[in-house]
Amino acid sequence: MTHTIGRMSRRHLLAGSSAALIMAGAGSRAKASEPEKPAEIIVRAWGGSWVDSLKAGVSDPFTKLTGIGVRHDLTEDNEIRPKVWAAVDQGRVPPIHINWDTTTNATKSALRGITVDLSDLPNLKNAMETAKPVGLDGFPIVNTYGYVYVLAYRPEAFPNGAPKSWKELLDPRLKGRVAFYNDGIGMHFPAQVAGGGKLEDIPSNMAPAWEFIKQLKTQSPLLGEDPDFTTWFQKGEIDAACTISTNAREAKKNGINVAWTVPEEGCKYDTDGFWIPKGLPANEEYWAKQYINLALSVESQQIWLDGLGLPGVIPGVKPPAGLMGDPSYPTTPEDFKHLIRIPGKVQVENESEWFATFKSIMQG
Repeated sequence: MTHTIGRMSRRHLLAGSSAALIMAGAGSRAKASEPEKPAEIIVRAWGGSWVDSLKAGVSDPFTKLTGIGVRHDLTEDNEIRPKVWAAVDQGRVPPIHINWDTTTNATKSALRGITVDLSDLPNLKNAMETAKPVGLDGFPIVNTYGYVYVLAYRPEAFPNGAPKSWKELLDPRLKGRVAFYNDGIGMHFPAQVAGGGKLEDIPSNMAPAWEFIKQLKTQSPLLGEDPDFTTWFQKGEIDAACTISTNAREAKKNGINVAWTVPEEGCKYDTDGFWIPKGLPANEEYWAKQYINLALSVESQQIWLDGLGLPGVIPGVKPPAGLMGDPSYPTTPEDFKHLIRIPGKVQVENESEWFATFKSIMQG
């Protein structure tokens, strides 16, 4: 996990050298060779603690260094994608400069050929191999951190200790007290194992996963998005959830007794990243790249990801207090043995069907 990406060509390094000085926080202001600065750039983001952390670690420092404002568009990633695609297809200027996206969704856009190549970002030369999108040529997207869809729970609801299996969510006393993402993301793969299936049968035979999710449906689960999980835990409305550790950690930071674990069936590991749509004015594309380059600095990753409790892709980022050795903060090969990693291409080709099946079960 600590291997760095191979050395980049001198041409690539020089292409961003001026921006590298700015993004490194060297106090350098715009050079004559730098293109005109827009008044602002628009970054699509997730709400709640997600955008708060991005603002603190990347957006505010970017504005301080460049004078360029950053507007955060909180439209959901699945909603904004068709709008961006349509703009690029029709030769219009896209509605955002940068999409902060799941790697799976970003891969869909990269395979469509509408993302800008980011190979010339100076800070990529120090990045771990996890920054590289698997199965894609070059850097049509850049992964910025990893995360785990843990089983988060209230210890009071589990007096015998952390749940050892996802099957414990089927306990009748938890009816109406468990929660999942509204498309089931994070739950499909552990459900395959909990349902008696094999991970190697994904995607050809997902019947065990759907049978287990049908059992979960009888628990009348709450379904939502990232900010909902934090709210539900804080209001005492749920006892357990499959969610990204960040959401449980946020509730804990707010004084709620919440813990999280990786059950014996495993948990899904995934990454998020940034990409820039084609079709922006040249100067705006340039400054969007500088924003992403800043996000790949140790300084920005330390602040941004400390707020989210997630492992970054730049060596030297220290885990937040209490997360060293935590199963939700994988950094070693041993950590990854307990996590489920499905190739991005498989997810891209099947995720829409998986989401639809999950929703069909839950709405049935």
